[in-house]
Amino acid sequence: MRTRLLLLFSSLSIAVLLSGLASAQSSTPTGAGSSNALREIPVFDLNAIDKTIDPCVDFYQYACGAWMKNNPIPADKSRWGRFDELADHNLYILRDILTEAQLPGKHSATESMVGAYYGSCMDESTIEKKRTEPLLPELDRLNRIKTKEDLIRAVAAMHRDSIPALFAFYPQPDMHDSMATVATLDQGGITLPDRDYYIKDDAKSVETRQKYVEHVQKMFVLAGDKPEVAAAEAKTVLTVETGLAQASMDRTARRDPKTRDHKMTVAEIVASAPNLDLTVYFADNSSPKFISLNVGNPDFFKQVDEQISTVPLDDWKVYLRWKTINDYAPLLTKAFVEEDFLFNGKYMSGQKEMEPRWKRCVKSADTHLGMALGKLYVDRTFGAEGKERTLKMVQAIESAMRQDIGQLTWMSDTTKQKAYEKLNAIVNNIGYPDTWRDYSSVVIKPGDYAGNAVRAEAFEVHRQYNKIGQPTDRKDWGMTPPTVNAYYRPPMNDINFPAGILQPPFYGKLMDDAVNFGGVGVVIGHELTHGFDDQGRKYDAEGNFRDWWTAEDGKEFEQRVDCTAKEYSSFITVKDDKGEVKLNGRLTLGENTADNGGLKLAYMALMNIIGNTPVKPIDGYTPQQRFFLAYGQIWCQNVTDQEARKRALTDPHSPGQWRVNGAVQNSAAFEQAFGCKAGQPMVSENACRVW
Repeated sequence: MRTRLLLLFSSLSIAVLLSGLASAQSSTPTGAGSSNALREIPVFDLNAIDKTIDPCVDFYQYACGAWMKNNPIPADKSRWGRFDELADHNLYILRDILTEAQLPGKHSATESMVGAYYGSCMDESTIEKKRTEPLLPELDRLNRIKTKEDLIRAVAAMHRDSIPALFAFYPQPDMHDSMATVATLDQGGITLPDRDYYIKDDAKSVETRQKYVEHVQKMFVLAGDKPEVAAAEAKTVLTVETGLAQASMDRTARRDPKTRDHKMTVAEIVASAPNLDLTVYFADNSSPKFISLNVGNPDFFKQVDEQISTVPLDDWKVYLRWKTINDYAPLLTKAFVEEDFLFNGKYMSGQKEMEPRWKRCVKSADTHLGMALGKLYVDRTFGAEGKERTLKMVQAIESAMRQDIGQLTWMSDTTKQKAYEKLNAIVNNIGYPDTWRDYSSVVIKPGDYAGNAVRAEAFEVHRQYNKIGQPTDRKDWGMTPPTVNAYYRPPMNDINFPAGILQPPFYGKLMDDAVNFGGVGVVIGHELTHGFDDQGRKYDAEGNFRDWWTAEDGKEFEQRVDCTAKEYSSFITVKDDKGEVKLNGRLTLGENTADNGGLKLAYMALMNIIGNTPVKPIDGYTPQQRFFLAYGQIWCQNVTDQEARKRALTDPHSPGQWRVNGAVQNSAAFEQAFGCKAGQPMVSENACRVW
């Protein structure tokens, strides 16, 4: 069972190395033949470089070509990059913590809890003996549905356990009063990664729907249905979910906050969708009472309301049974887990093998008890000095952004003053939360993996729902300390760096400033720029959805991001026998803007430190060249065609190749650092520059 509560942030997908590898900060890798558990990850890797390539022709291939050749995708992965390498290493650190927590001896309550959870996940024998036992009470409850009111009550009960169905309900800061947290209703209910999988008519989409129906049928059979019954049920699921997909808004359009800004009273949304009987839903989902809420997509609820009246009740029951089976699948027997993998891992992502059980159990512990496990991780690996180092770099990048805003020739002084106010108000959350989450009410039992996961999910749902009607908690983290990410939240106006980020390849205690600013410095600049990207700029210093730009400056900004959108839309992300797929420059616009802005800001900060002081080359590269190589190398990756296709449709981030080449070809500093000439591929004829 996976947490599906909406997290309102813009993120840079990053990986973390969660141990203090001070000895791994040389320019060349060591221990290359050892296991991932023992390998030292270099901050700056000379052996990754392909010197047969001209950096002005294809910088990504130059920086990463040798790494890509020598690091094929492991059988249990669909994508393998420097970030994934570090994330994988992180699993070994977390496994040590979890394994030690199960050993005989004195343990804290936190250690005992996470150790028992991990142990229940690793206890495959007990899981196999229970067969479908954990699932049966849920299916029995659904089988007792007799009326449309029963149906809505069942959806409320599923949501209490974090099982996604029909629509989404979650808390978020009020878009116009970010100090208050309000309830939000939104579109949802589909199982495939995006609405377009149900709607598009191309050969690949048709094939995917066929494979999906076959997968759903197999899952129903595993749950105890006869094959012929399961076949009909699978077709019903596709029909119901297609209706939900057709009612859903395109994810690119949803990037604009105004498309999700619809404050309504409870009476108004209830009246607009009478068949849904949302009054019953609100009474049964265990959320606090409220009189108004935000509705992310009112048209979705109007269309689903019609479907409630036209789709037979038995079909809705089949759909809810499927959503429950699908959600429980990773918690059940090997047969369920393998079928779940065959479709979602192998077919959809091109993954050849499942990850070993222990890795999946470590990830499950982080998902369900992440702040408890995270505290143990922080105690072992991070320390207070990590926060101090990060804060100093953040301040250096913020200073560079202040300098950059002041130099903009296209922005008026009026808008600049508002930009300064927002920049000055950004909150920096570093490493881990100030207050650790209390999981003492979560019951964790040996030999009850599914029950443990369900109870942990229900705890988190209850914790989230209790935010409704309360002042917004700006210190509540959306990610656990070991999480492979960093993020910016527009409604909070904060940047957040989980503890593991200050490790190779992002940062090395013994490395030169050029490499550190090319790594973690760009990450910091990326997150800062999110506050001023095409959507982040629409929120003010307090995190309210408010236009603080002059009309002229807003128009100029939109022209500049339009350049970026068109530029990235020309990049090919995959080309195979299924055809050619290009990036969606509008879907990836925020991340591309942040990549370009982060690269510029980090470089400015580095130049502020170096000044006019001559710095000797290291390993044959100038500081400027080492800066760009460090940036390029954190994005080295290989990816399956299946995964690349899926991400082109669903991922707001560009693939590594274009995160690197797309940004450097717009950079005058890169052109100067490598002596590139006009007309070469890495020198854009019409460079797109926003910040």
